[in-house]
Amino acid sequence: MQTDHPSPGKPAPAPGTPDRAARRAVTVFPLLVLAAGGLGLATPGTFGGWKESVPYLLGVVMFCMGLTMTPQDFKGVARRPWAVALGLVAHYVIMPGLGWLIAHALDLSPQLAAGVILVGCAPSGTASNVVTYLARGDVALSVSVATVSTVLAPLVTPPLTLLLAGEYLPVDAGSMVTDILKTVLLPVIAGLVVRLCFGAYVDRVLGALPWLSAGTIAVIVAVVVAGSAEAIKSAAGLVFVAVVLHNGLGLALGYGAGKAARLGAPASRAMAFEVGMQNSGLAASLATAHFSPLAALPAAVFSVWHNVSGAVVAAWMSHRARRAA
Repeated sequence: MQTDHPSPGKPAPAPGTPDRAARRAVTVFPLLVLAAGGLGLATPGTFGGWKESVPYLLGVVMFCMGLTMTPQDFKGVARRPWAVALGLVAHYVIMPGLGWLIAHALDLSPQLAAGVILVGCAPSGTASNVVTYLARGDVALSVSVATVSTVLAPLVTPPLTLLLAGEYLPVDAGSMVTDILKTVLLPVIAGLVVRLCFGAYVDRVLGALPWLSAGTIAVIVAVVVAGSAEAIKSAAGLVFVAVVLHNGLGLALGYGAGKAARLGAPASRAMAFEVGMQNSGLAASLATAHFSPLAALPAAVFSVWHNVSGAVVAAWMSHRARRAA
């Protein structure tokens, strides 16, 4: 759900612009995903044959992400390599580690433990840059970290999952690399190429892309929930606790990493969301393909919760920033 990237000091965009549309999509997104999850739980048979479509649906989301990218996003990495590197290390150390610790602390079943860890090993969430903007954070840093973490996902996510989740379930890291290349990296690159070649046409539909991404992720959640509808009744409470802890500690530790590195308040706010918000659509797709629909349940819950918590924390940070100014 990325969009054209405003600078933190820029005035709020006028109604109808891509940024305003993206902010509305982020606000409505949790309700949309929650409704989709409820539909999957109430009528699991409706989505019974949709499991094989999940990777293609994720490809649509990542293609939309690629359409919103510009060469400027990659130039930001070259301008601030230290800050971007810190964000990447924090993201791929804090969230996988928290996933493993929470799985042990809550004594989760192997399927749920693997699912929580897989969420932690995913790249940054596709809405993190918009939430950073709402929080008056460093959007340029947020975009750079999210972009590079997505590009590096085929190299980082599978070995991390093997290392941390391998004690719970067998992990085919090689097959996972192939899946991430097909469902994440190639669609992102294709979207970027289309943007470069047909930018004038893409600009006309930028406002619709966040809605398309949100709707597609909602369908993924419905399919995942439908696949584990029976198990949800007994495991939902425990999964919710795990997700709240995972996301909340990730936001706090991400912000703390930025403060400890003396990046400044706006960059620390960006770090909070780049660490604490995950690409849960990718985690759900990988869990469904490599583990089971039950293992995808933490990712489905995370899809709802991290947007709710992100919006709330962003509002709080924005209020503090206005008072400080």
